[in-house]
Amino acid sequence: MSRFQTLIAVGLAIVPLGLYLVGIGCLHLRRRPSLLQGSLDFALLAAGVAGLVLVGPLALLAPLADGIPSVAGVPVLLAGFLLLVAVAVLAMRPRLVIYNITLDQLRPVVAEVVAGLDASARWAGETAALPARGIQVHLDGRGSMRSVSVVAVGSRTSPEGWTEFSRRLRQAVGRLRVRSSPWGGLFGGLGGIVLVAAISLALGGLLLPRRSAPALSSPQPRPPASPASGASHDPPHRPVCA
Repeated sequence: MSRFQTLIAVGLAIVPLGLYLVGIGCLHLRRRPSLLQGSLDFALLAAGVAGLVLVGPLALLAPLADGIPSVAGVPVLLAGFLLLVAVAVLAMRPRLVIYNITLDQLRPVVAEVVAGLDASARWAGETAALPARGIQVHLDGRGSMRSVSVVAVGSRTSPEGWTEFSRRLRQAVGRLRVRSSPWGGLFGGLGGIVLVAAISLALGGLLLPRRSAPALSSPQPRPPASPASGASHDPPHRPVCA
């Protein structure tokens, strides 16, 4: 792969990552928590790293044409990546991801929703069991990252119970008012740097082929040197007397 092709490929590959980081930063800068379904959160993350995966590990499996992945190989790689993401989404447990909130702020909200759904609900640490609804939920905080995951645990989870729990929790979270997270500026700034780097790499790759090297002038044959004036000549040949 030539240099300008490499620059363009890397520039385009990191654009989704930059957009993902900027989006996460915007969620942390809001004054209200943002609740996302776990499948959507994972799909957004997969979309953010899709470019790096396609030009990285998966590119090794693509047929090459003139040093770059062939046009027919790119759709095959993309379809394979989407298939892996779909399998991972189907295999994961139902969960909700809430950004820009701490575990201490979310726990009373979840407790209120749980009490409204099932009066016989029981708590064990950060796990609540709702026997009347057929679900168990666990709160998984991420430390100082100001994001919490609510995961459905247990061997069996009622789809109806989980859907109702998700709907009520979304409504309750939407009524909260929180301060902006300092992670918002960090993620947003990092995403902006990635986007600027992507644009710079892509433009550099586009402009690189136009820089033609200066043509080397072919050396001209040097004329034979003329004898200098006043130079001595060889003495004439004298005949030898017999």
